[in-house]
Amino acid sequence: MTRLFRAFGTPLSALILLFSGIWIFGLIAAPQLIMIEQSLWRMERPAGAAEISVQIDGLYNQLDVMALDRSAADAETDAAKRTADLAAIDAKEAALKAEIAVLEQTESTPVKVYTLANFGQMGAAHLAIFAKTIAASLAVSAIALVVCYPIAYAVAKLETPRTAAIIMLGLVIPYAINELLRIFAWQMILNQNGPANLLLGLLGFDPVPFLESGTGVFVAMVYAYILFMVFPLYNVLETLDSNQVEAARDLGASTWNIHRRVVIPHARPGIAVGCIMTFMLSAGSYAVPYIMTRGTASPWFTQLIYNRFFEATNWNVGAAYALSLLAVCTVFIFGMMRILKVSLKDIAK
Repeated sequence: MTRLFRAFGTPLSALILLFSGIWIFGLIAAPQLIMIEQSLWRMERPAGAAEISVQIDGLYNQLDVMALDRSAADAETDAAKRTADLAAIDAKEAALKAEIAVLEQTESTPVKVYTLANFGQMGAAHLAIFAKTIAASLAVSAIALVVCYPIAYAVAKLETPRTAAIIMLGLVIPYAINELLRIFAWQMILNQNGPANLLLGLLGFDPVPFLESGTGVFVAMVYAYILFMVFPLYNVLETLDSNQVEAARDLGASTWNIHRRVVIPHARPGIAVGCIMTFMLSAGSYAVPYIMTRGTASPWFTQLIYNRFFEATNWNVGAAYALSLLAVCTVFIFGMMRILKVSLKDIAK
């Protein structure tokens, strides 16, 4: 803190601290705390609401009977008696309606109850979708790592600066197009009558249901999030001293051993960041799985969360589902850090 004030002065340091506080507490901590609180309660009918409903039904039945009494009173020939009977019926009806109004108010006033029951709404079917989403996100991260590692290494160490710049430009240019447009483009490519199946037909193969089988989701997600794997790997591999690679090669190490013993250990922070970002984006994606399956395949877990919030209008269960996904993503982050033996300081670099 003292170094901050010495470096920037009191006014600018106070401004930096203010914006940092807004970012940390207002944009990160507060939304998560609100979601946690929302997931831990729900509105329930008060105790005895069922008995109150029975009482209300009984009172309405009495009103129906009194309607018959009113008809009989109207048919009375004695005017004085008819007037007295109708007045008595009106008084009794007013009393019954007042009692019904009180009971209905008591019955319809929900009570806020703190409970873990929102998490219990995730039955076997939703748990299966949740597990499928996590497994698919892990697979997308693994595929992206396998695809992007050679690209990042080639750009960082093997290609000339000019060639490396062209490759990086080729990776970045598609991202100038809106993400939805890129996803719809892949949907057309992998459609039943799209270019991919047309090429397979020319090679003598039957059409492959890329979209119905879910294969298109993997292709589109790897394509959509490839930069989030390439850039962390490239940034780390660029700092690798090429003399270490040359020394290992001079000592007779094979290419596999050079990467296993020299390159990959140096690239661990980049691998961790790339896998974390790709996994988080894949697990939290809504548009890609919905568009690529055209809404016909089993839903992604994010679609269930969306449905709970905006179709079932049950924000408490939606918050519980979202919190479950957040918990798994957090476990994945710290799991990757432990497996790759990197710290938050390494990742921040």
